[in-house]
Formats: sequence, structure tokens, C-alpha cells
Amino acid sequence: MNLDAHPQHAGAKPFRLVVTGGGTGGHTYPALTAVRTLRAALAASGRGLDVLWVGTAEGLEAKVAAAEGIPFATVATGKIRRSANPLKLASPANVRDMFRVLRGIVQARRIVADYAPDVVLATGGYVAVPVGRAAQRCGAPLVVHEQTVRLGLANRVLARSAARIAVSSDSTVPLLPEAARARAVVTGNPVRPEVFHGRPDKAVEALGLYGFDRSLPTVYVTGGAQGSLQINTVVQDLLPWLLERANVVHQCGAAHADGLRARAAELPAHLAGRYLVTPFVGPELPDVLALADVVLSRSGAGTIAELTALGKASVLVPLASSAGNEQAHNAGHLQNAGAAVALLGEVTPDTLRTAVEPLLMDPARRADMAHRARAHGRPDAADRLVDVLLDAATGR
Repeated sequence: MNLDAHPQHAGAKPFRLVVTGGGTGGHTYPALTAVRTLRAALAASGRGLDVLWVGTAEGLEAKVAAAEGIPFATVATGKIRRSANPLKLASPANVRDMFRVLRGIVQARRIVADYAPDVVLATGGYVAVPVGRAAQRCGAPLVVHEQTVRLGLANRVLARSAARIAVSSDSTVPLLPEAARARAVVTGNPVRPEVFHGRPDKAVEALGLYGFDRSLPTVYVTGGAQGSLQINTVVQDLLPWLLERANVVHQCGAAHADGLRARAAELPAHLAGRYLVTPFVGPELPDVLALADVVLSRSGAGTIAELTALGKASVLVPLASSAGNEQAHNAGHLQNAGAAVALLGEVTPDTLRTAVEPLLMDPARRADMAHRARAHGRPDAADRLVDVLLDAATGR
């Protein structure tokens, strides 16, 4: 981060930021990390930060902003349902939501004009469209941040008028419209700072992993906060084989915990001691990631950012229903670079065993994949994005 290019002094008026984006953690948490990083950077130079988050009352962003003490404003928005059939594009649901988007633009224009931000940050999701459009009409610099390899629909719409387009990967730039490429900056995807400070021994203590055999590699299995039935099922079917070769921390989601605990109770004692099933991993996540030698997970943008920033070998199971098939693109991009294994077809116990066995049995292969993953990571992504925001605000 280069604050020397943006000198401040004590008593300077606060920097004013409007942030928009949400609906999912993939859009919300990078925005939150950017806000925290910008606030810390400005404070170090004697300047404050005023933030207004604009989103939907039902979205995750409303909860996150409230928990962070960030003022929040709501606008109407709608989901445009894509289809190759033009008649389906004119469906009653799409027509209704198009009018909601127009109303949201009017609301957002009033909010942005009244707030007079130095810059607007849009991180994607349908709510970003009316706010980004309002920034354009009010003359406020707009920075679009894209977390995935390919631009999502909302960010594709906003990229045409953005002052800067911050992307997570070099491979994204050629996918942009030619006219927008000169405004693109590769920042990476902001990762929560606490992720970098995990300690394996703290995970053992916090989760009581005293039956783990530390001479074996540890696998962290996660399907996200709610868990993944697909991942949980194949892991359950493979458990005895897997536990002969590894320790396993399995974050399964609350709905699946009882069934997996019942399966664990059937295991021989020496294998059961190497297996922890837990509905949710909370503050101890950085320590669990530090302990893990291999991660089995979905391939959302936030997950990819953390795994590459930390340099973790991984087996990725994309969520088939992700918007624009983005998770498959994320996973395939890393697999092509030798930085992960992507299970892009049918996922069975056999395909999972074929994917994970070389990583468990060959430490050199595991280390090489971890090294390649780290080469794709950008642990300074939040600092880079803050630089983009400051540059856009000053017209640099």
C-alpha cells in the first residue's frame, strides 16, 4: 500500500466511501476486508473514514454491516434470470424485477448524491447494479472488484462505466471487453488478515484433537457454513480408507452432524481418534487451516483466495449450481496450473480416492502443489485494492 502518494494530515476531512455488494459471503467479506484495511491505512496517516454500505435488508451484507457498526441504506433490486430463449427473458418475474432495478437506481441516485462519496466500491451481486449506475450519474468514481476468474453479470454491466476494474487473476484481463482492459488492475481477492496467523497446536488444543497421529497428514473437509451433502456423502463412504492414511477435521454443517457422528461411532477406536466431525468451525479456522496439509472443499472465490494465499494443496469439488458455473472455472483454472485437483465430473468415493491418494502418500507431490497454489495467491490483495480506491478517488 502506497500512502505516500496520498499524503494526509491530522484534522483532514474523513475519506467518504460508499460500498455496495452482497447477497453472498463471496461478495460481502472481500468488501468488509477492504473497508477494514482502508480504515487502518487512513488512521495511520491521520485521517478518518466514513462508510455507507448500500444493500438489501434481506442480504448477508445487512448483518455484516450491523455487526461492524457501518451505517446501512437499502435499495430495491431484482434478479435477471438469464436464458438463451428471448421469450423467457421477458418472463413476468424478469419484467417485475426489471422495474425493481429501475426503482433501485432512483433510490441509489438519491443516496449517492446526498452522501457525496470520494469513491464507490462495488463487489458484485444484484444490488451493486443500481448503486454503480447511480455513481456514474452522480459523477462519483466507481471501482468494481471481481472475485472470480470471469466477471459476474452485475460486474459485467458496471465495468463499462467503472473508473477501475480490480480483478483477482491475470487471466481475467483478456476476458474483459477490449475497451475496459486499460482500466483493469490485478489486485487479487482480499483475505481476512487473521487467516495468516493460524497455529497448528492451537487447533489441536481448541478442538481436542489429541487422538490425531501427527506423523500422518491432516485433511480439512468443508462444504461451507451449511455443509455440503455431496461432499459429506462421499467422505462418509470413504472414511475407513481415508483414516488409515490421514487425520480428518470434517466441518459438515449442522444438518449433517448427527449422521456423521453415528458413522464415526462405528469406526474402530484407532480410526475414530483421527476423526473430528463438527457442524461449524468458528474462530479456530485459521488454526485448522494451519494444521491442514490437504483441504477438500468447494471452490468459491473466497475459498480459493484463502487456499492460494496460504499455499494449501487442495481437492476442489465445485458447486454445480454456482452462478455462471464460476466455481468450476475457479477450480479448473487452478488445476491447469497444477495448483489443485478439480473434480469436475461425477464425484464418487472412487474419484475422490483417486484424487486425494497421491497427495496423502507423496509429501513431495503435496509440497509441489502447495508451492504452485501459493504462486497464485495474493496475500496483499486488500492493500492493493485500497491503493486502487485511493487512486480512483484522486483521478490517478
